[in-house]
Amino acid sequence: MPDEKKYFAHPSAIIDEGCEIGEGTKIWHFSHIMPNCKIGERCNIGQNVVISPEVVLGKNVKVQNNVSIYTGVICEDDVFLGPSMVFTNVTNPRSAVNRKNQYSKTLVKKGASIGANSTVVCGHDIGQFAFIGAGAVVTKNVPDYALVIGNPARQTGWMSEYGHKLNFDKNGEAVCLESGEKYVLKNGFVKKA
Repeated sequence: MPDEKKYFAHPSAIIDEGCEIGEGTKIWHFSHIMPNCKIGERCNIGQNVVISPEVVLGKNVKVQNNVSIYTGVICEDDVFLGPSMVFTNVTNPRSAVNRKNQYSKTLVKKGASIGANSTVVCGHDIGQFAFIGAGAVVTKNVPDYALVIGNPARQTGWMSEYGHKLNFDKNGEAVCLESGEKYVLKNGFVKKA
């Protein structure tokens, strides 16, 4: 009987029991998908990626090489995880102390991008279309459309859904250079007009 799977997995990838993997997803060399993960349609899992038990990835999530996604992480649709970025799941890890029952949740909302070599400390959510700069260390929640950089990460601006920095005028309005979509900044929050 022919193999009925609707996704691609390189022969060197390991996929444990109980995983749900969506149609059109690609899993590349030396990656390990641990038990009971849910991976949506059209995802791309790069080389040497570890996805721990019960992680949930939405549709069209791009996971670049050498990324670690630990239990407690949920990524919504269209999230980008840059090369060698990492999530944590315990705030005070000790080798000799088992804290598996203390895993903290992290939610990465639709369209967010997390840059290469960034770290997201557990228990902090990343807003829709937020942009985390390369090497940033996220230690608090990140609002929708926010641009954060540095260690610890601090907000330095706002980004459009197309990934361009937004320049707001005196009326709190900005336009994305690529899409032409309009955004409004009001009371410290950004939304599309």
